Amino acid sequence: MGKWAVVTGASGGIGLEIARELAERGYALVLSARGADKLDALAEELQRRWGVSCLAVALDLGAPDGVETLARRIAEAGVEPAVLVNNAGFGVYGGFAKADIAQTQGMIDLNISALTRLTALLLPAMLRQGQGHILNVASTAAFQPGPGMAVYFASKAYVLSFSEAMGAELRGSGIRVTALCPGATQTGFGARAQGERSALFNSRMATARDVARYGVRAMERGQRVAVPGLFNRVMAASVRFTPRPVVTALAGWMMREV
Repeated sequence: MGKWAVVTGASGGIGLEIARELAERGYALVLSARGADKLDALAEELQRRWGVSCLAVALDLGAPDGVETLARRIAEAGVEPAVLVNNAGFGVYGGFAKADIAQTQGMIDLNISALTRLTALLLPAMLRQGQGHILNVASTAAFQPGPGMAVYFASKAYVLSFSEAMGAELRGSGIRVTALCPGATQTGFGARAQGERSALFNSRMATARDVARYGVRAMERGQRVAVPGLFNRVMAASVRFTPRPVVTALAGWMMREV
């Protein structure tokens, strides 16, 4: 049996393109997302184009038993993943005071809790192999507070911090952890987040394919934090030298309606 990779949020956007990048490299894929039809279509495509085995598992990772169900399906298939890509997540545009609390909690459950639990459940098998990669998809939102998407920005700050700390803890184990921090990307995220009116989602955006290729290459190099795009890298670095109130105000300006 060849090497396996697990990709969550694989039915579209960055997750779909990461799955293609990994299939091109010969990885068999466990694909997870909510939409069964899209997952099945992707699995068929990857099998046809690259001849790799695929296991499509349609479920909601944010549901109470979602992570455990996925981990069980992986174990039942006899798969010990060499790569884990935690990509599933979503955001909602708008002020916190007017947010739907159930939707906000769902965001925390998926963006933070599911990522953490799935990593905890799959990590022992990766450690047994003595090598592997974990690619956590964060965002440039991780580098500063985000008025207008406060919980989403905070959730991605968690992903970045968790990834960096895990990478340090796993040094010498053969497992490398990478946080991929893309800026605004052509994935439909802005529409799903109801943020089409914000300045950020009306700016020039990278393609999901370019972000995925950058992220997988960074993962292969064992890069701890990967920020695609020169502008995004400059902005991420500048946050360290800019007063926090200024950073917060600038982020709020980018999230304003236009």
